[in-house]
Amino acid sequence: MKTIDTFDSNQLIVNLSILFSQPTGISNYAKNIFPYLKSLNPTLLTTQEYPEFNCYTVPDNLTPDRGTKGHFNRLLWTQFQLPQIYKKLKSRLLFSPLPEAPLYSKCRFVVMSHDLIPLRFPKRFSPLTPYHRYYVPRVLQQAQHIICNSHATANDIINFYQIPASKITPIPLAYDRQHFRPLWKTWEDGEVKRWSQGQCYFLYIGRHDPYKNLHRLITAFAALPHKSNYQLWLAGPTDGRYTPLLQAQLEELGITHQVQFLNYVPHNELPTIINSAIALVFPSLWEGFGFPVLEAMACGTPVITSNLSSLPEVAGDAAILINPYNTAEITAAMQTIATDSGLRSHLSNQGIKRANQFSWKKTGLATLQVLT
Repeated sequence: MKTIDTFDSNQLIVNLSILFSQPTGISNYAKNIFPYLKSLNPTLLTTQEYPEFNCYTVPDNLTPDRGTKGHFNRLLWTQFQLPQIYKKLKSRLLFSPLPEAPLYSKCRFVVMSHDLIPLRFPKRFSPLTPYHRYYVPRVLQQAQHIICNSHATANDIINFYQIPASKITPIPLAYDRQHFRPLWKTWEDGEVKRWSQGQCYFLYIGRHDPYKNLHRLITAFAALPHKSNYQLWLAGPTDGRYTPLLQAQLEELGITHQVQFLNYVPHNELPTIINSAIALVFPSLWEGFGFPVLEAMACGTPVITSNLSSLPEVAGDAAILINPYNTAEITAAMQTIATDSGLRSHLSNQGIKRANQFSWKKTGLATLQVLT
C-alpha cells in the first residue's frame, strides 16, 4: 500500500472507513465509486490496501459489521479525528460515501445520501431515528454539495430537511455486470427454464422490516389461483423482531409449506436463485434505490415492484408496477406472470435492455464531475 509519508497538498480525501471484507449496501457503493476518482489523485482513508492510490490508514473498528458500536466509533472518529487528518494532509475537499462529516469544522465536504427511510418509517428506540432527525440534516446543511441515488431521495431531502434542490445531484447506482447476468437453460421447444429442480417460485430479496411489505406479499401469494403449483422464497436475513410475525401469518393462512425462508444468501449464489425464479416480487413501501430490482432485470428475470419512491426510476417500463398497499394488484400481477409466457419473455428482454443503461462507470464519472 502506498502510504502517505509526506504532507503535500492532497486536494481530495475519500472516506472509506466503512469498507470491510464483505461489503453490502453503502460500503458496496463506496467500493465501486472510488476507482473512478483516480484522475483527482485522491488520498483514501482506509484500512485496506489499494496499491494504485495514496492511502492513509484509519482505525479498523469503524465498520458496519461492528454493529451499533462500530457506528458510534465512526461518528466519534468523524467528528474529532477526521478534521485533524484533513488538516494534516492539507486537504481541500472531503468526499464521504454516506451522510457523515465533521460538523462545525473547517472541512469542506461532499456527501452521499442514500435514503431517509428511518424518518418515513421510524422505529421506537432505534438509534437511526435520532441519527436522521438531528445529525444528518446538519451534515447536509453544511455540505458543499449532496449526491443522492434517485430523484425520490432528492425530493425527500428537500421535503424533510428543506435543503434547496440546487445543492443536490441525483446519480443512479449500478450493479456488477459480470455477476448478475442471464444464466438460462433453454429446452428443446425454446421455453426458458425459469425454475430450479422443478420448483416454480416467486422470489423476494431483502430484509423483513415492516416497510418491506412482506405481510402483504404473503397475503397476495395466498390468494393466487392454483397456488399449490407455486412457492414463495424469501431471501434475506431473518429478524427476531419481524420474522416470527410472518411465520405466524403463514400458519394462519395454511401455507407454511409453500413459503421458504432462505435467510442470508451468499453473494455468489444470488444469480442462480434470481435466474431460476418465475419473477422477483419486490413490493417495498419505500426505497432509496432498489438493488434487487436492477439485479433481477440484469438476469432477465421478470420483475413486479412498487409504483412508489425510486422503484419506477429503476424499473422504467421493464417491470409490472403495482400499488404496494393493494394486495389484489400484487396477486393479479403474480398470476399474470405465472400464466403468460409471452409476457414473461417480453419483460425478460426489456429488463436486460433496461439494466444495460446502468453502470458503475456512469455513476463514477458523474460523481467525478460533481467533485471536480
